[in-house]
Amino acid sequence: MDELARKTAEEFRQSAKFPLVLVLDNVRSMMNTGSLFRTADAFLLQGIVLCGITATPPHREIQKTALGATETVYWKYYEETTEAILDLKKQGFKIFALEQASGSMNLKDFRPEAREHYALVFGNEVKGVDEQVLALCDGCLEIPQFGTKHSLNVSVTAGMVVWDFFSKMS
Repeated sequence: MDELARKTAEEFRQSAKFPLVLVLDNVRSMMNTGSLFRTADAFLLQGIVLCGITATPPHREIQKTALGATETVYWKYYEETTEAILDLKKQGFKIFALEQASGSMNLKDFRPEAREHYALVFGNEVKGVDEQVLALCDGCLEIPQFGTKHSLNVSVTAGMVVWDFFSKMS
């Protein structure tokens, strides 16, 4: 770890954060939740918002993939995702769902603004982002797919989208 020059947990907490929050709308897999924590840690994200049935730390199943990221990444829980979205909007966040929906924008065409704060909503592994949540979002982003499956794993999607935002805003 010394050779990689990684931050300590305390250095992480004190570091300036990338202006991006991940919102998990009823994500059922604790392993996916842990992976999302690890992605948030890797990119110094502002935090994660866990909603509905999404499990919260501490939990052994989350820890398997988070590998300690639950100790560094700020997180908050809301029973209702709509409440979380409304709170984020009050704080000035622009909200985008990752969903295959009418009017969604191809991720490669989206240009985040450098001084904005964004929240990205990731939905349930089977049902996607809830319709009421979609109605509150500023837009939908979509990763084009060309095979037989209708979606990517939520943690894979998050990794791709976070990297895309990071590369476009840095």
